[in-house]
Amino acid sequence: MAIADEVQRMGAPLRRWARIQKREYGNGEARPLGGDLGAMGVYVGLVTAGAAVVRASGRELPERIPFGDAALLTIATFRLARRLAKDPVTAPLRAPFTAFQGPSGHAEVAEEVREHGGVKHAVGELLTCPFCLAQWVGTAFVFGYVSAPRATRLAALTMTTVAGSDVLQFVYDAIQNGALAPADDEADVQV
Repeated sequence: MAIADEVQRMGAPLRRWARIQKREYGNGEARPLGGDLGAMGVYVGLVTAGAAVVRASGRELPERIPFGDAALLTIATFRLARRLAKDPVTAPLRAPFTAFQGPSGHAEVAEEVREHGGVKHAVGELLTCPFCLAQWVGTAFVFGYVSAPRATRLAALTMTTVAGSDVLQFVYDAIQNGALAPADDEADVQV
């Protein structure tokens, strides 16, 4: 018990400092600094484990990544991060951490973090932010590319194809809604 008491005593100044930082940073708002720190720890742990697995497998890291593969992985990362963060079909993954607010653009939903402060808040923010998720998704694609390049290219091609289809859906919708029709002031001008 003496060791546990000593650890508590030694950790008290650090805990006090962390509480002060949280209060001053939050400026009256409940910010999930502890949860965010935990998420960063999980990310670093997963990257470290992934790097150890790649190293133990004896796989060589690529000298460079061809531009086509980099573009494929980039577009796939965009599409998958957006799908996870905003798509109605992935709402069950976000539901424990968020509350539905309504539609948000074409085939997307707006959600708010359910709990303020703590781990659930941090996870909710991560799951509703495509920019935040892109870091995790991109890392997964890169590890996949190093470990199983052909399978990863195939998975990335699927998401890239979906992204291309999304663009075509928006173009089609714009055309259907008169994007190619002359503006009213142009229609009045006769040559």
